[in-house]
Amino acid sequence: MEHAQYWYAVATVLLFFKMFAISAYQGFHRITKLTFKTPEDAALVGRKPAEDELPQVQRAAKAWMNDLENIPVFLALGVAYVWVDASPELAVWLFMVFIGARYLHTVCYLSGLQPWRTLTYTVGLLCMFVMSIQILVALL
Repeated sequence: MEHAQYWYAVATVLLFFKMFAISAYQGFHRITKLTFKTPEDAALVGRKPAEDELPQVQRAAKAWMNDLENIPVFLALGVAYVWVDASPELAVWLFMVFIGARYLHTVCYLSGLQPWRTLTYTVGLLCMFVMSIQILVALL
């Protein structure tokens, strides 16, 4: 498949799965340790609310926030990329490398791996810069 639309659709679904996995990771740690900061959640399992979130939940929340800073921009650039009919051959590489970088970024964030977390973040950012350049080239 050489259509940018195809790879954009694949990327969108894979990003959804990645973000869902972060939510499931947080839920898994909360449920297995029966530790909830929200009063109604704690009451549901007969516990008092925790004063702090679990370290795993805190780390996952930070990874989630980083996704919220990057994935919407990628999705918007992806729509523009498809609309202006930018290089379909390059789309698969840009989209899939971005996805790989975001998945690895999350793994590195959850595992506390530096400098790998920063490196994977930078790779994703570079993909978005190249997408931006390709969009501008297609417009000219």
